[in-house]
Amino acid sequence: MSDFRLLATGMSLSWFGNGFQTVALAVAVLLAGGGAGDLGLVMGSSVLAMLACTLFGGVWADRVQPQRVMVLSDAVRFAATAAIAVMFSAGEYRMPLLCALAAVSAGAGAFFEPAMTALKPMLVEPARRQQANATLALLQTSARVAGPALGGLVVAGFGATAGFGVNAVSFVASGVAALLIRARAVRVPREGMLTELGAGWREIRERDWLLSGILASSVYHVANGMVLVLAQVVAVERLGGAHAAGFVAAAEGVGGVIGATVALRRRPVRLLRAGWVGVLLMPFWALAFVWPGTLTAVLAGAALGYAGLNFFAVAWETAIQDHIPHRVLARVTSWDILTSLLAMPIGNAVAGPLAAALGVDRVLTISAVIMFGAGLIPLAVRGTRDLTRVIVREPERVPLS
Repeated sequence: MSDFRLLATGMSLSWFGNGFQTVALAVAVLLAGGGAGDLGLVMGSSVLAMLACTLFGGVWADRVQPQRVMVLSDAVRFAATAAIAVMFSAGEYRMPLLCALAAVSAGAGAFFEPAMTALKPMLVEPARRQQANATLALLQTSARVAGPALGGLVVAGFGATAGFGVNAVSFVASGVAALLIRARAVRVPREGMLTELGAGWREIRERDWLLSGILASSVYHVANGMVLVLAQVVAVERLGGAHAAGFVAAAEGVGGVIGATVALRRRPVRLLRAGWVGVLLMPFWALAFVWPGTLTAVLAGAALGYAGLNFFAVAWETAIQDHIPHRVLARVTSWDILTSLLAMPIGNAVAGPLAAALGVDRVLTISAVIMFGAGLIPLAVRGTRDLTRVIVREPERVPLS
């Protein structure tokens, strides 16, 4: 099996298993007597751990072979998830322990993501990067739809412990796949942690298309964080309840599949410019909750918006792989991930208070306008408009024996 197929197989199983964890955690906490507050604490612990570890994950993925970081990350996540399963199966619900284990798992995941990003361009020829990224995006979107759906059935039939068990096994599968990948990257002598972090940020500052994109994404994620909260409220209160929320989630998944499929088949020369145009479709999804405010319009908006968003994700990742030296790729990615992690919870947190003060529809409208403006900002930058799929540097690799 080729290295890329190994990565795709391992990641698909891991993404699929994460869907089981999502369902199992909510069910386990609620059945143990916890509530929304407990779930919020667990999620908050995870976010804080990711914030604390993301930049360090980028540094270490550029220091050593990315597969090594991925394998260690999967091992830690397996142990943490298995410990959660044991805790609930024993009937001992301890909130501090649950938060600690969730934080350990999320922190390990923060090391995994930059490493995986650094590994991907090592496994395919430069001309096939877009196709490879689109393939993984398609698999990820499909797993995010199928995982929670099947996870719900498994948890309902066999209990939350079974859901945690499936997730733990998926980390084993991901780790084994990464361990079998043979590609190796050339690594330069190490410098101080802060020096290496600064080098990653300098690469961003030197490229107007990258700096403007990261800053615009931060603004976009604040607004989108508000929409994601209020969309659930509108779906439940106005569009038909829980089943409406489920339909919306399904439409988002369908849109993601469409976007990844388009990215798999279409290869515009100015791919990044096309990607940012795709981002401009998302605000129409937010506005559909306000006008016309029907379930049909919201479903169409979700499919359209998430198609554009997933196409952008492929375009953005491909641009970074094409134009950033591989020796700093993980660090640049970690800065990119960090800005999103910081921005999204801010939007989540202010959505409720702003809706109470201004009204849900007004906040959704304002958020849509901000999202549209954030998508336009990079398009005003010449570097974004003119960036082409010309390969500046190929990933630095050593020959396989």
